[in-house]
This record gives sequence, C-alpha cells and structure tokens, in this order.
Amino acid sequence: MSTRIAFLKGHGTENDFVIIPDPENVIDLPPAAVAALCDRRAGIGGDGLLHVVRSAAHPEARAMAAEAEWFMDYRNGDGSVAEMCGNGVRVFAHYLQRAGHVAEGDIAVATRGGVKTVHIAKEGDITVGMGKALLPEGDVTVSVGERSWPARNVNMGNPHAVAFVEDLDHAGDLYTAPPFSPASAYPDGVNVEFVVDRGLRHVALRVHERGSGETRSCGTGACAVAVAAARRDGVDPAVTGTPATYTVDVPGGRLVITERPDGEIEMTGPAVIVAEGEIDAGWLETATP
Repeated sequence: MSTRIAFLKGHGTENDFVIIPDPENVIDLPPAAVAALCDRRAGIGGDGLLHVVRSAAHPEARAMAAEAEWFMDYRNGDGSVAEMCGNGVRVFAHYLQRAGHVAEGDIAVATRGGVKTVHIAKEGDITVGMGKALLPEGDVTVSVGERSWPARNVNMGNPHAVAFVEDLDHAGDLYTAPPFSPASAYPDGVNVEFVVDRGLRHVALRVHERGSGETRSCGTGACAVAVAAARRDGVDPAVTGTPATYTVDVPGGRLVITERPDGEIEMTGPAVIVAEGEIDAGWLETATP
C-alpha cells in the first residue's frame, strides 16, 4: 500500500461520505479501516464511504462491467456493506465528472443493488434512476419509547420501514435503532423513516440508517417515503398512468422523487464535493486493530 491514499469528502443533502478513488481495487478497506475513516472525531468523518472502483476490477461487479464501467463499493459508517445509497450515487457521479471520467448527460453506475442510470444536468442537479420499489406484504410496527406506529414495508434495493407520525420529535434522539416487529420482516436490519406531512404531495422525514444512526438525508429512504405516501394517498402511477411526484424534505435539504407508471423511480437533488487530500496509510494501519 502507498504511504498516502487520496481521498475526497462530499455530501448529498448533507448525507456525507469519504470518497476513496481506487480504480484498480488495490486498496484494502476492511470494516475497521472504513469505520476509522468515517469516525467524526478521530478520522475524516462521514455517514459512509464511497470506494470508487472499475467494475471489471471488483469481483462483486464484474458481471455488470459491460453495462457500467464504474462500481460504487458502498460501506456504512460502521464498516458494514450496504446494497445501495441514493445520495451516495449522486455524489459518486459528481466525483466521476469532476475527475474527468464522465461528462454531463446519462451514465451508468454499478451498485450491489444493480446498475443505476444517472443523469448529470448542466445546472448541477443529478437525477438517479432508483429502480422499482417492492412492497412486501405483512404488518410491521416500529416503536420509540412508549409510542408505536404501523409502518409500510418498502424495499428500494435495501429495506425500509416508513412510519407516519404527528411530530418528527416523536422519533426521539435516534441514537439507537428503533425497535421493530416482527423480527422476521427485516432479518438484516432496516432503515426506519419517520414522516410528517408538509402540504400537497410534500412530506418531511427523519431517518435512522442501519449501520450509521440518524443521518441528515437518505436517498433510498426518501424514495421509500414517497412511495409509501403515494399509496397512503391512494396514488398508484401504474393504475392512473400518470407520474406521481413528491417533494421530500430531509434535515439536510430537499429531494424530488418521481414514480413513473412503469414503476421506475427517479430521485433528483444536489451533490457537493467539499474537500480533497491524502490519508496517511501509517495512521490508518495504527487506527485499525
């Protein structure tokens, strides 16, 4: 390993990430190293890490290399692996453009949740094709303290439990994962969204992301919330034949989510790179037992 490792820091609606460019997949990033880098006091700090690798160089992405040159090897802040991160895809695409790997327009990004289509607009916002939502059957309940709510089970390539509440403060401090039942609904854990209405097709959320705690934004969570809100409102684009668009306010900004009649969901929002530099590999080795 080189004595120094290049990194960047970016965010999408304040869901922030450490970015490690590694086209040939030569940098070893075990969970402890990722957690050390994402530590907000002893490391760089981030809700997660974007490992930028060519699909052909990564065993989990080689099968997607013909469709997408680049693979977003996404890790949660605790070092665990995640299938997808909607805000992360926007930041990932913005990095690729900044580095000269891609230009404005449509690109494809490989993820563990499949190949995602991304559109980089001239005005700066980035739209991500998030795929279709799955709505597993069965009742789910989430709780905070003495309160509990029914939740909509929505899968966006990763699992979500969406609960509509009267006040976002009812979500508590979100330092720990809100309990849910039945346990069989989410054997690998779940992202939990607490949602209030702000107006016509306009909602706001707070989210606890598995492996990261409360974050300022969650792209897949915003999509799950828009779908859950649409179904609650009796709106299903597959039935009406008309796209449904919801504005979703997150603590770190605003996302616009559109569900098309074919079930495909698009998410539009900003992506920002705030810094770049080098990691001392010696520090990283000592920081990871």
